[in-house]
Amino acid sequence: MTVYNVDPNVLVDKASIELKKLIKAPEFSIYVKTGAGRERPPTDKDWYYKRAAAVLRSVYLRGPLGTNKLRVKYGNRRNVGTAGERVFRASGKIIRLILQQLEKIEFIKQVDKKGHKGRMVTGKGKSFLDKLAK
Repeated sequence: MTVYNVDPNVLVDKASIELKKLIKAPEFSIYVKTGAGRERPPTDKDWYYKRAAAVLRSVYLRGPLGTNKLRVKYGNRRNVGTAGERVFRASGKIIRLILQQLEKIEFIKQVDKKGHKGRMVTGKGKSFLDKLAK
């Protein structure tokens, strides 16, 4: 079994529990919204670790990814009244911090692959996710 064969929600939940032991959420994560398109902060107190696990899974699947592509992926649409819906990107600081923390524990690394800059999963990160997928 690999990351491709399992339910993403189950994998992200398992990975978030394990990542909670390895990384630390910043102090502002209690108060901050996850993007300009949101009205309120998340109600789940462990949302930061779930987002970190989801980012790790996304980088594993779509490899080399940067902050901007992840901002688009985790963005949302918001109703702005009579003008209709508008697309907002997710918070860049949150995603950037997650990527930096994942780099520090050596689950991802910065690469330049055929002109595409971004971050890719290392062998340590792949084995971490593959073990959880079983």
